[in-house]
Amino acid sequence: MPSPVTVFTLADKFERGYIRSFNGAFQRELGHGFSAEAAYVGTRQIDQLGFRELNWSPIGGGNAGRQLNRQFGRTGQTKLIAPVGDSEYNSLQARLTRRFQNGYQFGVSYTLSKSEGVVSDSDNSLRINIPEYYDLNWATSSFDRTHNLHITGIYELPFGPGQRWLQTGVLGHIVGGWQLNTILSFYSGTPFGVSASSTSLNAPESNDQRADLVKDEVEILGGTGRGNSYFDPMAFKPVTEARFGTAPYNLLRGPGVAQWDLSVFRQLGLGHQFNLQIRFDAFNVTNRPRFSNPGSNVSNLQLNPDGTIRNLNGYTEITSTADDSERQMRLGIRLAW
Repeated sequence: MPSPVTVFTLADKFERGYIRSFNGAFQRELGHGFSAEAAYVGTRQIDQLGFRELNWSPIGGGNAGRQLNRQFGRTGQTKLIAPVGDSEYNSLQARLTRRFQNGYQFGVSYTLSKSEGVVSDSDNSLRINIPEYYDLNWATSSFDRTHNLHITGIYELPFGPGQRWLQTGVLGHIVGGWQLNTILSFYSGTPFGVSASSTSLNAPESNDQRADLVKDEVEILGGTGRGNSYFDPMAFKPVTEARFGTAPYNLLRGPGVAQWDLSVFRQLGLGHQFNLQIRFDAFNVTNRPRFSNPGSNVSNLQLNPDGTIRNLNGYTEITSTADDSERQMRLGIRLAW
């Protein structure tokens, strides 16, 4: 028998949310080309649009307990496009810059931030659709990165006409006129939660079961690859009762990112308004991998009779990297007139 068709619908009176924004900044010239700035930036999204599941079932209700099944015999998903709750973002944004002079430019920018809300996935669906448990949806946003640091620099190599060294001669014309651009990026990993099998919950539709948190602190072990745990696997356990687990959504955070990007280019004037640019770009120069978040379903964990671990089965294991994490290099030549 085919699965029932999922239906999307609107309320008779459609209500639209709104956004409040707050910001304040302080900037000061420090001399020698340097300036500093610090700012608070915040937003509040009120009545954020999302999807509410109308055909939800209470805990233990199963398919028979679906709201529309009890009234009309419908078991398919029925999603209402409507406000689902609020979200908020708060950040400290600081920047130190040195304008380009004497052959180089320098900048450091840092953001300390936190984003929270009732939905955090791209499709704005609630994790829990049972009205009496709506408050459990509030969590750190899945895209949140607490720390975000970028160091940028532009350096004009001191060779060739008008520079410090090799001002004349063939070699000076060959090595002169080159410019080096560099970006160092460091930022926190994204949040994730530890889930569990929803069998004991027995509450379709669209209710994500959470694991039980059994330790006050979850140790981050930092392991990568098969057989190595990124976080303590024994800090959680499956839920075998008709209730939601105690571990909040997005309680943990995955591996951070450190990356160095570099570009070298030279602009050549060929006369008659012709310009030739030679450019080399390298992204992730050190070829440092950007790891994905670990497997986080505690129900995959297999234990021996004595309580020791027999098989992680992907739980707590990092087995993949981001799609664009490998080193990439590009050489380009552009003629403009």
